[in-house]
Amino acid sequence: MTDTSHLDWPFFDDAHRAMGESLDRWAADRLGRLDHPSGTQAVDAACRERVALLAEGGWLRYCVPTGDHGDGGFDTRAICLIRETLARHDGLADFAFAMQGLGSGAISLDGSAVQRQRYLPRVARGEAIAAFALSEPEAGSDVAALQCRAHADGEGYILKGEKTWISNGGIADFYVVFARTDGEAGTRGISAFIVDAATPGLEIAERIDVIAPHPLARLRFTDCRLGPESLLGLPGEGFKLAMRTLDVFRTSVGAAALGFARRAAAEALDRATGRAMFGRKLADFQLTQQKLADMATAIDASALLVYRAAWLRDRGENVTRAAAMAKLAATEHAQSVIDAAVQMHGGLGVRSGTTVERLYREIRALRIYEGASEVQQLIIGRDLLKQEARRRAGAGPVG
Repeated sequence: MTDTSHLDWPFFDDAHRAMGESLDRWAADRLGRLDHPSGTQAVDAACRERVALLAEGGWLRYCVPTGDHGDGGFDTRAICLIRETLARHDGLADFAFAMQGLGSGAISLDGSAVQRQRYLPRVARGEAIAAFALSEPEAGSDVAALQCRAHADGEGYILKGEKTWISNGGIADFYVVFARTDGEAGTRGISAFIVDAATPGLEIAERIDVIAPHPLARLRFTDCRLGPESLLGLPGEGFKLAMRTLDVFRTSVGAAALGFARRAAAEALDRATGRAMFGRKLADFQLTQQKLADMATAIDASALLVYRAAWLRDRGENVTRAAAMAKLAATEHAQSVIDAAVQMHGGLGVRSGTTVERLYREIRALRIYEGASEVQQLIIGRDLLKQEARRRAGAGPVG
C-alpha cells in the first residue's frame, strides 16, 4: 500500500486531495489490468488506448487550462499529482497524459481564439493526440543551435528541416513545431507553428526504439507549406513560448519520477518483509533498514521540492530555479531509489517483465528529457549567481 499522507500537506487544497484520492482509485481499477507492450505497433496502440481511457475518466481536461489566455489557467499542482499517481500505476499512462499537455501547452499559452477552439477541446476529449517538436539532431539542450527553418512565402511559410526524439511522433494528429524564421543567431528569430500530421511535406523519417517503449520519431519537413493560420503566437517569439511551455511541465517530470520512486519503494518494502534469508526476514538486517530509510528520505525530499515548485507556480511566482531543483532532485533520487529496489530483489530485479525491472527502464530517460540533470545544475547555478550579483549591486560599496 503506497503512502499518500503527502496529500495532507499545506501545498494542496481540498479539491486537490479529493482529486488525488479519486484518481488513485480509478488508476488501480482501470490501469492495473493493462499490458506493458513492446514493438512499435503494439506500443502505438497501447498509447492510443491510454489516451482514450484518460479522456473517458475526465483526466485530460487538466491538460487544457480553463482560462481564456495565459499561464494562470494551468493547475500545476493538479498536473503534478496526476503525473505522480499515473506513474506509480502505469508509466505509459503517465507518458500519454504528459504529452497531451506538453504537446498542446503552447496553444493554451499563446494560441489565438480560433487555434484554441480548433485543437484544445479535441485534446481534452482524447480525439486528437498532440506532440511538441523542439529537439533536432544537432539541437537538444542547446536550443540556440536550432536549424529547422520556415521562410515566408506569400501569406504563409515553407517549412524545411528535421526534428528528432519527438514524443508521440508517428501517432500525433498535430505537432507544435519550432523553426527559425530569419537569419538571427541564437534564440532570436525562432517562431512556433501548428502542423497537422496530414500536411503534405511532413513525413515520419524514422521510428526510434528506446529502453522504455514509447512512441518516438524523427520528423522530416520537405517544402512543407503552412498557411498564415499555422503561426502560433508572434513571429520571432517561439523560443520564449517554448520555455514558457517547459516551465509549466518541467516540475511535472519530477512528479512522474516521484511516482516511479514511490512504486519502487513499495515493492522493496514488500520484498523485504516477505523474503526469508539465513533464517530471518530480509527486513531484519540493518543494511536493509538503512536502504529503506534512504529511500523514504529521498522520496520525501523530492516530494517537498516538487510540490513547493508547483505551489509557487500556481501562486504566479517565477519558478525557473525551483522547477530545476525539483526536476534535478526528483529524477536523480528516483534513479537511486529504483536501483536500490532492484538490488533488494536480487535476480528477480533484472528479470524482464517484473515491476522493478520496468521501473529501472522507465526512470532513466527522465534524467535527460526536458533538460538533462546537467542543464538543471547550470540553471540553478546561474540563477544563484544572478541573485548574488543583484544583492551586491543593491548593497553598494562595503567598507
